[in-house]
Amino acid sequence: MTTLDLSADPILTARRLLGCHLTANGITARITEVEAYWGAKDPASHSYRGKTPRNEVMFGPPGHLYVYFVYGLHFCANVVCLTDGDPGAVLLRAAEITDGLDLARANRPAAKTEADLARGPANLCTALGITREHNGADLLSATSPVRLTPATEVPESQVEAGPRVGIAVAMDLPWRFWLAGNRTVSAYRRGGKKR
Repeated sequence: MTTLDLSADPILTARRLLGCHLTANGITARITEVEAYWGAKDPASHSYRGKTPRNEVMFGPPGHLYVYFVYGLHFCANVVCLTDGDPGAVLLRAAEITDGLDLARANRPAAKTEADLARGPANLCTALGITREHNGADLLSATSPVRLTPATEVPESQVEAGPRVGIAVAMDLPWRFWLAGNRTVSAYRRGGKKR
């Protein structure tokens, strides 16, 4: 893959993002796990009920970073897709650090192994130093503080799919994609309320 088209639907975009590289603050990571969120079609999406000051980046243009704060503790990062005005995004769930390992370790001193450094969306942001100041960053611009670099497409045989992790609605949609057998992929935890 020499260029990265992020104007496709979130499911196709999620699949395309696997194996791509994300660079921020001198650290590069290969994306190993993602989840698709599809605007008005998806009650689990932040854009499901329309545009707000918090989610406006999700409404385009594609190729920008949507960063949000969760549980009052952590940042999570999404790649905006679809076309301008049509909200969709792909949550970056896990990655393996390929460059800047010492910097990532300094950002995540509690990580026990290299595989733990960017396993889980909050850990990924912490390891790469991604915060709210990066919200709206143009991932495809050479001058952006956070950049997304295309990779050779991963063969279908190396990709697995299943339900998204820890959400309260639309729990069974198989919109999570990951690299089969990769150590950085997070464990599945079903969402919803216990009865």
